[in-house]
Amino acid sequence: MKSLTDHADILARPPLIYAGALALVLLLRWQWPTPLSDRLMVQAIGALLVALGLALGIPGRWALSVARTNVNPMRPTTAVVQTSSYGLSRHPLYVGLAAVFLGISLLCSTPWGFVVFVPLALVMHFGVILPEERYLERKFGDVYRQYCARVRRYL
Repeated sequence: MKSLTDHADILARPPLIYAGALALVLLLRWQWPTPLSDRLMVQAIGALLVALGLALGIPGRWALSVARTNVNPMRPTTAVVQTSSYGLSRHPLYVGLAAVFLGISLLCSTPWGFVVFVPLALVMHFGVILPEERYLERKFGDVYRQYCARVRRYL
């Protein structure tokens, strides 16, 4: 593939999508505060989700670096990484971002994160993940298809 077209045709970079969604959650929380009950339990679950998201995402990010492939899906992928958290999920960085997003929402004691998460998940699935998977299948063929047969898309 030519370097100008050798990348997934995604909507936007995932961290920017999540940052925009989090900004919307905070704006909604500020405009219409609706605190969740049992604040201590909610914060404990939120902290656990953040920790789980980081525990999934950080090793996945490290595995991409070790394989010397691009983390940015708008740049060429040079390898199908199957080690570390990529053995649990084909998209551990995105699953990790989702867990951190929901965890932060709980730490902020707002239900708005769950409201915003539904369209966010749809944008990620249709605007990032499916185009990325089509690109990887075109580029790596059977290697990627075999990986998909062994490892779930999310968890």
